[in-house]
Amino acid sequence: MKTSQIDIAAFGPEHLEAAVKLSRQAGWPHRLEDWQMALTLSEGVVAIAGDRVVGTVLVTPYNSDCATINMVIVDEAMRGRGLGRKLMDTALQIAADRPLRLVATAEGLPLYERLGFRETGRVLQHQGIVGAIAEPGQTEHAAAGDIEAIVALDRLAFGADRKGMIACLGKVGNFAVIRRDGRVCGFGAIRPFGRGEAIGPVVAEGLEDAKALVAHFISTRTGLFIRLDTTAETGLSPWLAEQGLAHVSGGIAMMKPPIHRGAAEPAASTFALANQALG
Repeated sequence: MKTSQIDIAAFGPEHLEAAVKLSRQAGWPHRLEDWQMALTLSEGVVAIAGDRVVGTVLVTPYNSDCATINMVIVDEAMRGRGLGRKLMDTALQIAADRPLRLVATAEGLPLYERLGFRETGRVLQHQGIVGAIAEPGQTEHAAAGDIEAIVALDRLAFGADRKGMIACLGKVGNFAVIRRDGRVCGFGAIRPFGRGEAIGPVVAEGLEDAKALVAHFISTRTGLFIRLDTTAETGLSPWLAEQGLAHVSGGIAMMKPPIHRGAAEPAASTFALANQALG
């Protein structure tokens, strides 16, 4: 079957169950609820052969600041026929002129490079059953009034306004913050995801604060399954492994074109992604 015989249609709620099956085929842990959240924040398309969904892609816009391209999956029986390129071309049309980010697999890297994406770093996926750890003293549960500060801190670190994503995370999970002199200077989030729960994003002024925010969550989850996606440059990875969250896989962070910040480094950095799809 050639790609000319495959229809491209808008990704709607009616395609979610088929998308879950595709992600399971790819070895991804996403539940129906995880796909629902991604679709709520995104616009995308599915590839349909006959009555069967054989490909997906989502574009998650953060206002006009940037967008992530994610959930790019092609049915294993349809690979090598140009369908991935067809899905990406459609995603680029949806994204319009926004700067773009994605996390590539090694298999997808050549296609993304041909489309003008360039590597910016390495994403490290950590997961496992967490061991016992003391609750840190400098963290606290976020209050409803902290959301505005959380959104602003995330914007500073990520470089884009993700108010909608933060609101979604607040509905399905919860936040912790570090507060100094009455100011929120770091935050973390946790929510149900995949086989257990996912921690992220985690935004902090330094590595020790980031560790404290992660510890805030895992200190009450001894023996439970946790996932966290970090990047190599944060320095968080060795400490995560010590807590029982092994480095199991990862991906290649890419942008098109690179997003240029100002000359000064931001006062806070992203130590854990919301996940590989959302950044």
